Amino acid sequence: MATVFIDGESGTTGLGIRERLGALPQVTLKSLPSDRRRDPAARRDIMAEVDLVVLCLPDDAAKESAAMAASLGAAAPKLLDASTAHRIAPDWAYGFAEFLPGQAAKIAQAQNVANPGCYPTGGIGLIRPLVDAGLLPADYPITINAVSGYSGGGKAMIQAHDETHGPAFELYGLGLEHKHVPEIQQYGGLTRRPIFVPSVGHFLKGMLVSIPLHLDTLPGKPSGADLHKALQDRYAGSDVVRVAAPQTDGKLEPEALNDTDVMELRVHANEQRRQAVLVARLDNLGKGASGAAVQNIRLMLGL
Repeated sequence: MATVFIDGESGTTGLGIRERLGALPQVTLKSLPSDRRRDPAARRDIMAEVDLVVLCLPDDAAKESAAMAASLGAAAPKLLDASTAHRIAPDWAYGFAEFLPGQAAKIAQAQNVANPGCYPTGGIGLIRPLVDAGLLPADYPITINAVSGYSGGGKAMIQAHDETHGPAFELYGLGLEHKHVPEIQQYGGLTRRPIFVPSVGHFLKGMLVSIPLHLDTLPGKPSGADLHKALQDRYAGSDVVRVAAPQTDGKLEPEALNDTDVMELRVHANEQRRQAVLVARLDNLGKGASGAAVQNIRLMLGL
């Protein structure tokens, strides 16, 4: 039996993790009363009692909690951080188990693991296998377009859409400084900073991440089938990341994988025009957040 404390369990990701962990008989969840959740002494005490702490907090608060856990020395629990705070930190394992061979074992052995972002999970899942296969240069000028359900925007955005219906569709991050870009670049194996254009639609959850490519600008001028094979080779045997055939009607909607922890990857190519679009589809609250967190928790606790 393993014990887990979710620091910040009342947020969207925390609630999702709590629900999923509640279905695991090998895990006991520990909590603080609501009036003590901001009490540093109470939080430090409960951290000393558990095997693993999940940080579902804003970045600065996550850093403070990580320092608090580290101050326990030999009694420090394992940490899984769902914020952006430690995703490119060199002493934290990156919690995308499928993106590299051996990454799941690295997560299992780590003291501290950073849970990936939802957008980076789709982007890295598409990019890194092609970079490793030599089909996509590390300095290629990548553009990533993505749309997410509004649940990914936190409580304020959820409230705005639930109460006033929000905009039907909205681009954001147009200052080109989105906090996910460093993560995508580092774990995508890119030397050139990608352009990332996120957007949100008036639907609760679901996500599409797409990357357009001119095939004749790539080394060896690969076909769409070559790109598809490189993805298949990387994720062969995975139940979570699946490489699917392109949709025959040329359409793809974002909600088909809602309430699952699966991510689908596709290559849509026009060989006559020598163009392709790589597409990842996932539930931004599943493989993009809480589902990935519980996958990492199971690895870290040996469940």
